Amino acid sequence: MLVALLVAGAAIAHATWNITVKKTGASGPGFIWAGIVVSAVAYAPFGIASLLESGAVVATWLPLAVVSGILQIVYFFVLQRGYRLGDVSVVYPLARGTGPALAVVLAIVLLGERPGWIALVGAAVVVTGVVVIGLAGGAEHARGNRAGILYGLGVGVIIAVYTLWDAAAVTVHALPPVGYYWASVVVQLVVLAPWALRHPRDTVGMARQHPIAVLLFGILGPLAYILILIAIQLAPVSIIAPAREVSVVLVGLAGWLLFREPHPVQRLLGALVVIGGVALLAIA
Repeated sequence: MLVALLVAGAAIAHATWNITVKKTGASGPGFIWAGIVVSAVAYAPFGIASLLESGAVVATWLPLAVVSGILQIVYFFVLQRGYRLGDVSVVYPLARGTGPALAVVLAIVLLGERPGWIALVGAAVVVTGVVVIGLAGGAEHARGNRAGILYGLGVGVIIAVYTLWDAAAVTVHALPPVGYYWASVVVQLVVLAPWALRHPRDTVGMARQHPIAVLLFGILGPLAYILILIAIQLAPVSIIAPAREVSVVLVGLAGWLLFREPHPVQRLLGALVVIGGVALLAIA
C-alpha cells in the first residue's frame, strides 16, 4: 500500500510540472537554472540532515551524485527541445514508455532482479498502452510528429540510464534518497553556474515571466523523483519503473483537454491499457 501511494504521488507531481511547462512555454537554460536554484534551496535542510543522519561517506555518494546530476541536465534539455518540436502527448508518452521498458531489461541484467511473470506482463502492458497513446493517429500523424517521436525515444533512453544509476545508489550503496538527490541537484547547480553567470538577465527574466512554472518545476520535480527512489528501496526497479508511468494518463488527458491535441479516443484507450498494466503490477 505504501509503495502504491508513493508511486501515485510521484505520478501526480511529475505530470503537474510537465503540463505546466508545456502550457506556459517556459524553457531554456534560464528556466532550468531558476528551477534548480529553487530545488537546491528548498531541499537543502532535508538533504543535508538526511546525509548527516545516514553517515554516508562523501567518497561514496559524491561520484554517484555527479553522474546523476549530469544525466538529469541532459534529460531536461532534451525533453524541453522535444516539447518545442512535437506534441506533448507524443513526446511524453514515448519517453515514459521507452524508459521503463529499458529499465526493466537493465534491472534484470545488471541488478539481478527476477520479477514474476505477472509483473513482467504488467510492465509489457504499461509500455504497450504508452506506445498506443504516443502513436495515436497512425502513420500519417507519426510522420507529422517525427521530431517528437525521435526526441521521445531519446528521452526514454536517458530515463532508463539514470533510473538504473540512481536505483543502484539507493539500494546497492544504501544512500538516503532525499540526501542523495539533493546532492544531485547541487551538482546540476554547479554545472550550469558558468552559463548562469554569463546570462543573469535570462535567468531573472525567466523567473519573473514564469514564476509558477519555476516553482512547480523546482519543488515538484525533485519531490516526484525522491518518492520514486523511496519506493525503489521497498520494491524492485522492474516493478516501480513501469508503475510510475501512470502519469502518462494524466499528461495524455491534458494534451487533449488543455492543448487540444488530436486523436483523443486512441489516447484514452491507451490510457486504459496503462491503467490495466498498473493494476497487474499492483497484484504482482
